[in-house]
Amino acid sequence: MDFSNKYVLGFTLAICLVASGAVASIADVLRERIDKNQILDQQRQVIRVAGLAAADDPLPEEKVAELFKSIEGKVIDRKTGDVLSDLSVADVDPLKMAKDPSASEETPAEFKLAQVSRLPEQLEVFEVKAEGMECIVLPIHGKGLWSTMYGYLAVEPGGAKVKGITFYDHGETPGLGGEIDNKKWQAGWKDLSVYGDSGEVKLGVVKSGAQRDENFQVDGLAGATITSKGVDATVKLWLGSAGYGPYLAKN
Repeated sequence: MDFSNKYVLGFTLAICLVASGAVASIADVLRERIDKNQILDQQRQVIRVAGLAAADDPLPEEKVAELFKSIEGKVIDRKTGDVLSDLSVADVDPLKMAKDPSASEETPAEFKLAQVSRLPEQLEVFEVKAEGMECIVLPIHGKGLWSTMYGYLAVEPGGAKVKGITFYDHGETPGLGGEIDNKKWQAGWKDLSVYGDSGEVKLGVVKSGAQRDENFQVDGLAGATITSKGVDATVKLWLGSAGYGPYLAKN
């Protein structure tokens, strides 16, 4: 059977439209699933660093939902520390906001060692209200030797002492800078004090083998000086006046 060029062109166009529609539908379904999984992973990280579950607990979705009943996510104004009650954590993405010059500003020079170029106008915080486990979980990030290190830091309400720290995404060298994943090293942060008498951030990392202040400092990672310095600078940035400092002062 012979087909005209118009028929062939029309048939081809129809197939393309059907295929593109199917691909778009699949992409929408996958996007919803990806977004849901990202939220679920964030909730798991918050739960673990707050000490509501063990680090090796797989935390099925049902358990996450139950534990998160005692956790309230809030959006804050980074500069003033005020809670923005008209926004929820689902409404903002501080990492994307930091890339938008109209919604962020350059990091002050005193915090440049963290190698975070811009700071968003708004930040997320997670207030844990479980009885006996009260704390505030703060998303943090900064540069190590090879990568940006993304993590969470849990502190007592007001930021007096550390409750826990974790890093969930980085590209540091396994066995060296990658030891920021080491649960024993992370446990060394627990109960360290954060601020000095003048309100300055004294919490941090001291060079491996050097004398440290046991009230404020954790030992650096052996053979990973730059990663250790990156963690130190990251903590000082986010707990300082340019980060969550104003919010913690109001708590």
